[in-house]
Amino acid sequence: MPVPADSEDRATISCSRCQACCCQLKALVMADDDVPQWLLTRDAHGMEVMRQRDDGWCAALDRDSLRCTIYARRPRACRDFAMGDSDCRAERASWRRGAASLA
Repeated sequence: MPVPADSEDRATISCSRCQACCCQLKALVMADDDVPQWLLTRDAHGMEVMRQRDDGWCAALDRDSLRCTIYARRPRACRDFAMGDSDCRAERASWRRGAASLA
């Protein structure tokens, strides 16, 4: 049974031990972001977003290391998604529920 998002201890969360579940979220790119053009696309609403691969993972994610290949140039949406905050914990809980349902 997954741990509720609000009860997961922030101190135990680390991007280095995560499955990069946030890298499956749509990341809006703002005009002042310095993201390489080849990683950008437009969504159904015409907003500029990070390109995702056919399987839903961000195109900037290194699939072997689960690390961002443009970390220093990642968009503000990614910078603002703070490790261990309530959004992070909620997404981790949601990802675990989805993974558990596939098992």
